[in-house]
Amino acid sequence: MRRRRSADREESEVNLTPMLDVVFIMLIFFIVTASFVKEAGIDITRPPAATAERKERGNILVAITADDQIWVDRRMVDPRALRANLERLHAENPQGSVVIQADTASKNGLLVQVMDAARLAGIASVSLAAEVVE
Repeated sequence: MRRRRSADREESEVNLTPMLDVVFIMLIFFIVTASFVKEAGIDITRPPAATAERKERGNILVAITADDQIWVDRRMVDPRALRANLERLHAENPQGSVVIQADTASKNGLLVQVMDAARLAGIASVSLAAEVVE
């Protein structure tokens, strides 16, 4: 009788391997489908606009700081090399658009240079980022 009870205890163990497999697959699914927020690499103060619209997709983010530095993909870029960088990023994602985040204290001339470089790089969709006023 005692042997029978110990045999029952050994058979009643739960195998956790299939459950761990399912949890691992779900983790991979959530990581792959998650959308990550891309930043240009620097904090800026965007100008407010009453007619600003939220744009969910902006694949190439360009930031212009108050001291007229240009940042693309978390690194500072020389204005003369901006077109080449935008061409490279556009080649990686041909359907991508450019969103320019210009600080309120930045110069208008530099903003025009960045827009011109984006157009010369072959990017048709160029947008300006503004703070939404509600």
